[in-house]
Amino acid sequence: MSSPIVSAVIPTYNRAHCLHRAVDSVLAQTCGEVEVIVVDDGSTDDTTAVVASRYGSDPRVRLLHQPNGGVASARNAGLRAARGELVALLDSDDTWAPWKLRLQVACMRRRPEVGMTWTDMEAVDPDGRVLSQAYLRTMYSAYRWFPTAGALFRDSIPLVEIDPGLVSIVGDRRFYAGDLSSAMVMGNLVHTSTVVLTRERLQAVGGFPEQYRAGGEDYPFHLRTCRLGPVGYLDVSAIQYLRGGIEQIARPENSINLARAFLEVITPIIEREGATLTLSSAMIDAVLAEAHGWLGEALLDAGQTHEALLHLTQSLRHRAWQPRLLGLLALTALPAPVRGRARRAFRSLKGLD
Repeated sequence: MSSPIVSAVIPTYNRAHCLHRAVDSVLAQTCGEVEVIVVDDGSTDDTTAVVASRYGSDPRVRLLHQPNGGVASARNAGLRAARGELVALLDSDDTWAPWKLRLQVACMRRRPEVGMTWTDMEAVDPDGRVLSQAYLRTMYSAYRWFPTAGALFRDSIPLVEIDPGLVSIVGDRRFYAGDLSSAMVMGNLVHTSTVVLTRERLQAVGGFPEQYRAGGEDYPFHLRTCRLGPVGYLDVSAIQYLRGGIEQIARPENSINLARAFLEVITPIIEREGATLTLSSAMIDAVLAEAHGWLGEALLDAGQTHEALLHLTQSLRHRAWQPRLLGLLALTALPAPVRGRARRAFRSLKGLD
């Protein structure tokens, strides 16, 4: 097989029941040559048999095996094996629209300085019902600081100008490009299954951090990618993102890893570069308050009261009036059995359970 234009990396763990939908959505792309690299992260189901029976004779699909090491490790294994000039990322329970790569490749050809592009997404339930036609801004709360794509990017091009053949899909939507090195400090703006990167940008980023085994690896990767040069956003939903799958049940360690990764990544940037970031002091205080508060609450839920107290207090130093956190801080003084009951009641009152 000649060198593919795009390599799609799909990490998977015990998702034999849905993996074929992700793979099929890549093979159905209309952009030209693709390869699919499925990285089996130590699955105990029949993933190998499914891939062999459906794709064993298709040279575009490669299956790699590794002991279970987490999604970051699996993605990195796939990235190392990728042969394409562009590399795309896809989770094994998500699917792409057939025109996705065609449009992103065209945008990146139009603006070759752009090292990464991503798109909006539809949210669907396990039965395939569309829950939201444009879910990116709902899923990633950092968008509240940037109410429009124009608030993030200076430059934009109509997508129909880039690919007139997709006018019925893109309508009046646009391709935005520019520098997000400061904006990304406010939180993640990028959904991994929508991403396409150039090989040069990928090599500069150096892969996903593997220390956050149970979650938290995406944001540091995307933040670093955005801080290494121009990036681009296509204001159109190009994937279906599964919500409510059985593997997506929240676990306390996931929340702690996500929150800790966020805080550990933004703190040194703010300390070293705070004066040069294009963010107001109020925004910087707000994001530090949010980061410490998020980690403090996750630690409290996990019973790690002492460390939770430190982060809740630090959050209040950045933003004093936070009634919710003041309530959580009061809970830390209660005996453990009472604290657990009070915490459950508190969450129930807030509609969080």
